[in-house]
Amino acid sequence: MTARSINVDAIAAGGSRPDASTKPVDRWLFSAPVDLSVFLGSALVSLIALWLGSRAGVLNRDAPDWAWIPAVLLIDVAHVYSTGFRVYLDAGELKRRPWLYGLVPAAGLVIGMFLYSRGELVFWRALAYLAVFHFVRQQYGWVVLYRAKLGERDRVGWLIDSAAVYLATIYPLIYWHAHLPRRFWWFLANDFAGIPTVAAAVTEPVYWAALLLYAGRSIYQRLSKRRTNPGKDIIVATTAVCWYAGIISFNSDYAFTVTNVVIHGVPYLALVYWYARSRRPKASKSYRFLSHDPYVFLGLLWALAYVEEMFWDRGVWHDRSWFFGSQWDVGTFKLLLVPLLALPQLVHYVLDGFVWRRKSNPDFRLV
Repeated sequence: MTARSINVDAIAAGGSRPDASTKPVDRWLFSAPVDLSVFLGSALVSLIALWLGSRAGVLNRDAPDWAWIPAVLLIDVAHVYSTGFRVYLDAGELKRRPWLYGLVPAAGLVIGMFLYSRGELVFWRALAYLAVFHFVRQQYGWVVLYRAKLGERDRVGWLIDSAAVYLATIYPLIYWHAHLPRRFWWFLANDFAGIPTVAAAVTEPVYWAALLLYAGRSIYQRLSKRRTNPGKDIIVATTAVCWYAGIISFNSDYAFTVTNVVIHGVPYLALVYWYARSRRPKASKSYRFLSHDPYVFLGLLWALAYVEEMFWDRGVWHDRSWFFGSQWDVGTFKLLLVPLLALPQLVHYVLDGFVWRRKSNPDFRLV
């Protein structure tokens, strides 16, 4: 998520403007309970799920259905559709930039069909690297949001923060590429290209140096009673722990699934719901109904996620007939079906770089 210059309210909701010397500092994007739940809470759930998986003996095989359904179906796929909720169900937003919101899916389908016609691996490799870019940038985006929230503008601090959060994600990815084959992959077997192992060896000390420098600076600021940023610290720490555990510590599809998906999807769902609630006064009746309650909001996304995965399973994967029904023989129609089913993901990855920028989204506020 690219959120380089988010417009953040400096005035706490309710009451009059307090004096600058006595005004309490609001350190949270949404609120303390929400931030702690969606950022720290999602990471704790990931680690608890990892521990439960080790106790259940599933670390050496693919993620079982009881983990796949909540992690992939209800979080990962659902959060993809939340971008569609953010854009395509909001008539005012859709009218504001019709060319962007129309051309992205149209061009995505054409490009997807072209790539798939060149080979299944070509298609999935291109989509995997686009997804990786999106996952890495989202963690950086949260750090930038927290910096903006507290008015952090110093260049040195930005360099330290950026190095820490980027290396927390990029070093595990380099390690993964340098130690292929692994027992897990992003989308499809061999969708990553191997690199020399020396790349991981060279990056590792830089990785630890960046994290130690970030931790040292954060501890110094706390001990010297300078302004601290606990939300940003949580983002960097949970990203480092979950990505290291899920990719480096364990060579496991289950471990990668539960550590990668939960901390990525849950905060994004919270962000879209928070934004949808702020849009309700200007929105249509249907949009207000779908955003008035988190269970209605999630229910719609879960229904869309189920329908998509049903088409994937019946037409392409044939893995969970007990849950999605018997398989279909799609034949040559697969050339259209696969890019079409992957289109929501592609649109999510691309539009996420546009819909959270302050300059082009004047209605976006975090209070």
